[in-house]
Amino acid sequence: MVKNHLKRIAAPQTWRIARKKSTFITRPKPGAHSRAHSISLSILMRELTKVTKSSKEVKYVIHKKEVLVDGTKRHDPKLPVGIMDVVEFPQLAETFRVSLDEKGKLNAIPISDKEKNLKVCMIVNKQWIKLKGLKNKGTKLQIQLNDGRNILLDDDKAGYKTGDSLLLEVPSQKIKECLKFEKGAIVFLLGGKHAGSLGLIEEISDKNIIFQTQSNEKYETSKKYAFIVGKKDPKITVVK
Repeated sequence: MVKNHLKRIAAPQTWRIARKKSTFITRPKPGAHSRAHSISLSILMRELTKVTKSSKEVKYVIHKKEVLVDGTKRHDPKLPVGIMDVVEFPQLAETFRVSLDEKGKLNAIPISDKEKNLKVCMIVNKQWIKLKGLKNKGTKLQIQLNDGRNILLDDDKAGYKTGDSLLLEVPSQKIKECLKFEKGAIVFLLGGKHAGSLGLIEEISDKNIIFQTQSNEKYETSKKYAFIVGKKDPKITVVK
């Protein structure tokens, strides 16, 4: 049975919240993002961006005003928003991207209007599937992304691989560029001691990578923490 409540003290350590401010906090509904890497829209509005001060204000803004997540209107305060999601408040002329701070905690960083329709997603799986619909009958390549999206393609000429990232235009889901998991790529770390850091991949082994930080220091970490966000430079803003 899924619980409808969550105590602040029991919330994931990646949530950047005041633990003793009150007893309970809005529990996000199950979604594509993991609990550690997502937070409810209500918490983001009240505690990360501070565009509202109370749950009552959150409900008012969501139902009376526009709140866009990845370019789509949303009406559920418990909607989980996670890593790389774009949350826009058109009437406030403010847009934020969900990311991690230098301590590995969820953060909402302001981004420009040029970026609000761009999002980077990691490929977590791909497979060939058969469609039975009259219009789409045939075999398609299904690309599965970290935020729950599935993109259907006619072929695999681009050579997409698990671990690569796609620069998408949202909400259309148009693929603008494929960011390969390779040496020289810019990586954003989602876990480990260096979570929330940007680095340049220098070596890749079976399970680990060696990356160089912006301060020219070199570290080794697990490949599972690596999220490719660019080639020579990040394609989007992921750190302040």
